[in-house]
Amino acid sequence: MSKAEAVRTSLLASHPAAEVSIVQVDVSSLPSVFQATKELKQRFQRLDYVYLNAGIMPNPQLNIKALFRGLFSRNVIHMFSTAEGLLTQNDKLTPDGLQEVFETNVFGHFILIQELESLLCHSESPSQLIWTSSRNAKKSNFSLEDVQHSKGQEPYSSSKYAIDLLSVALNRNFNQQGLYSSVVCPGTMLTSLTYGILPPFVWMLIMPIIWLLRFFANAFTLTPHNGTEALVWLFHQKPESLNPLVKYLSATTGFGSNYVTSKKMDLDEDTAEKFYQKLLKLEKQIRVTIQKTNNQN
Repeated sequence: MSKAEAVRTSLLASHPAAEVSIVQVDVSSLPSVFQATKELKQRFQRLDYVYLNAGIMPNPQLNIKALFRGLFSRNVIHMFSTAEGLLTQNDKLTPDGLQEVFETNVFGHFILIQELESLLCHSESPSQLIWTSSRNAKKSNFSLEDVQHSKGQEPYSSSKYAIDLLSVALNRNFNQQGLYSSVVCPGTMLTSLTYGILPPFVWMLIMPIIWLLRFFANAFTLTPHNGTEALVWLFHQKPESLNPLVKYLSATTGFGSNYVTSKKMDLDEDTAEKFYQKLLKLEKQIRVTIQKTNNQN
């Protein structure tokens, strides 16, 4: 909570007339999600914007052979932009009995939305969900038969593709009720997540290469400030005017100028709806389990 309090203090210093509230939530824990949504419903009558940004990539393992092979290939820009084929992760089960990456990156957010439906759905004035997805979201890493990616080695990529599917399904099911959903990729940034892949000194060594690549590819935003470009841009758009099948991308030129571009997602609406129905079924099962546990206690 100390980081949140520091941000709150900073915001109030620059916007003294604002009201800034903090609600703590751990989206990898369903009891925490339920407690947080209870607090939110007590504090607010509606929510206009919800940024769904929490995500983890636990114990990332770098494929050194793939890295060096990619450095000297025509796919070097694509490799650094998406990390495709470079990373595997060791996932684990949460106390809720779900795969940790799936619950943190996808299902915890889904339950959050379900619980806050009454605050989000107002047809007279739309609300917007804005997800942090990734260029690393790959169709080949996702399966409807294994939505939690328990049998694979790239749960992060699978979870980001699942986010894309869920956003499309939410638009299909909730637009008429005034709720809209969009997905964003902030680009390649140097954060605690990327420092978990390679030590900071290695990033410093390869930084000249990355800066050079910026002149050929726009995905290397490098800083969180640059990465938020699309997130802020969406705040100023009318949600009804946005394409639900498009991912909005933060981009930075070689000279450091930020802008927003977009790309059609590699998915279809039928798969999105099937995934949504699987989430609803899983939610029902989870709620039954929680109810049984509560009755026993």
